[in-house]
Amino acid sequence: MAPPLIQLKDIALTFGGTPLLTGAELAVSPGERVCLVGRNGSGKSTLLKIAVGLIEPDRGTRFAQPGASMRYLQQEPDFDGAATTLAYVEAGLGPDDDRHQARYFLEELGLTGSENPAQLSGGEARRAALARVLAPMPDILLLDEPTNHLDLTTIEWLERELASRRAAMIMISHDRRFLSNLSRSTIWLDRGTTRRVERGFSEFEAWRDDVLAEEERDQHKLNREIVREEHWLRYGVTARRKRNVRRLGNLQALREERRTYRGAAGNATITAAAADKSGKLIIEAKNLTKSYEDRPIVSGFSTRIQRGDRIGIVGPNGSGKTTLVNLLIGALPPDAGTVRLGANIVMTTLDQHRDSLDPNVTVAEALTGGRGDHVIIGDQSKHVVGYMKDFLFAPEQARTPLGELSGGERGRLMLAQALAKPSNVLVLDEPTNDLDLETLDVLEEMLGDYAGTVLLISHDRDFLDRVVNAVLVPEGRGAWQEYAGGYSDMLAQRGADLTREPEKPATSKATKAVKGEHPPKPATKRRLGFNEKHALDTLPRTIAKLQTKIRALYQRLDDPELYARDLKAFEETSAALVAAQAELAKAEEKWLALEILREDIEGG
Repeated sequence: MAPPLIQLKDIALTFGGTPLLTGAELAVSPGERVCLVGRNGSGKSTLLKIAVGLIEPDRGTRFAQPGASMRYLQQEPDFDGAATTLAYVEAGLGPDDDRHQARYFLEELGLTGSENPAQLSGGEARRAALARVLAPMPDILLLDEPTNHLDLTTIEWLERELASRRAAMIMISHDRRFLSNLSRSTIWLDRGTTRRVERGFSEFEAWRDDVLAEEERDQHKLNREIVREEHWLRYGVTARRKRNVRRLGNLQALREERRTYRGAAGNATITAAAADKSGKLIIEAKNLTKSYEDRPIVSGFSTRIQRGDRIGIVGPNGSGKTTLVNLLIGALPPDAGTVRLGANIVMTTLDQHRDSLDPNVTVAEALTGGRGDHVIIGDQSKHVVGYMKDFLFAPEQARTPLGELSGGERGRLMLAQALAKPSNVLVLDEPTNDLDLETLDVLEEMLGDYAGTVLLISHDRDFLDRVVNAVLVPEGRGAWQEYAGGYSDMLAQRGADLTREPEKPATSKATKAVKGEHPPKPATKRRLGFNEKHALDTLPRTIAKLQTKIRALYQRLDDPELYARDLKAFEETSAALVAAQAELAKAEEKWLALEILREDIEGG
């Protein structure tokens, strides 16, 4: 096995008197794709910062391969000193890196490079940060929640980009589908220590459950052994006290083992306060239309939502998902069309704007509304500390200001606030952001048991597949289409490209004139973009290099003694040949498509 590019051994770190890491280890070798998983607050981001060298541990060693280039995507990017997004991305390039890559990745991620970093939205900031770490083509990528604030289209683009790279990767993410598609090994950070399994995330959860079950059996055996030894101590020690000092010592050791055992963290207990049953009809919309500055967001949309439906709304950022939901629930008046709400509807809404939380208010005040120490859940009262425990908050966090909470803790707090209100219709806008995998499981179970109706905006593909029974998707120019089933079912029916638009029907100028419409202005002539021009210039050299590499690999494999002499070298050469051939085919296909486009433009 190749030597590691990064290796941490026996890492210990204590914050505020509580040990966070007590012997954690982390290693990644060239080409490995490792996911780092664990509960919110278990220290995943801290361990990644130690690997980068931003935090010094109390104990342990850190090794980084000399000369290996490393790029770290942190959850909160620092834009200090950058006048534009292009300047920010270029500042992350090394002296030997291709300067064109900065603009290329910004454009691929939907940015121009001229944006002011101080005015970026959460999604735009994440895209700029991704461009900064991807542009240098580093040897090691350390990615902390790379899919946060990204829409589905960008998440799937990022997956394809990372899958095509040969860099080593360490990834932290709550997106199950993302981890399953990319990871090959899993490191589980649990109660301060790490355990590694050479399996991707898709196989991790079954393995973890087996480990916890075995641990529970071991604790049961330990308790039984202590009971036996204590029985001996009470009834059999009098006549054999001197001869059994060792046995007494063993009993004390067993008790100490039980005392110091840190059990697995419990799961959240998420329940929604239930209102009286609604009528069978929840929402009936007919020909809804809404535009902003002549841009159609919703155009002629009709639907009928009934009690018990779970509707997922997906699409790129800016496609109008929140606008559509607000039209459906009557929070936003349409430009045209009608919405009818059913009888006895009690609606609870959870939005994605966590920055609306007052950072100076404590957790207890946020849950109780500043009134006493009890939370009203439906028509019942519960002590605030007990309700906090249901959502995995420690009792001592009752007086913690909201500004000091992590992203996952703020997400759980907003869930706790929303679900305390009685409802029979839940409207959830990105409820999964920053939640750990175990809390996502509990939220999923709660929604499965919920007797009412759910409208869910989410970019979590796995969560959508598990929860919803229909999906609404934008088809372009304000058109929305409903597909039965979950997200994967929608893709099977529709196709994978969420950015595509249906073909425009042919309409003559004369017909439009009869209808009183103005004919459209002539379209601006299509030109090759910066990235397309750059690719046309550089691809021939790339293709030539790949062809030379393939010839050299073939020559090496022509050695009839290689297989018998060095099986590992034979397998590595064969794998390199397959990868180079695939890369060559991809480069040739891209060059051909660009050449055809260039000829069409010049000929048109």
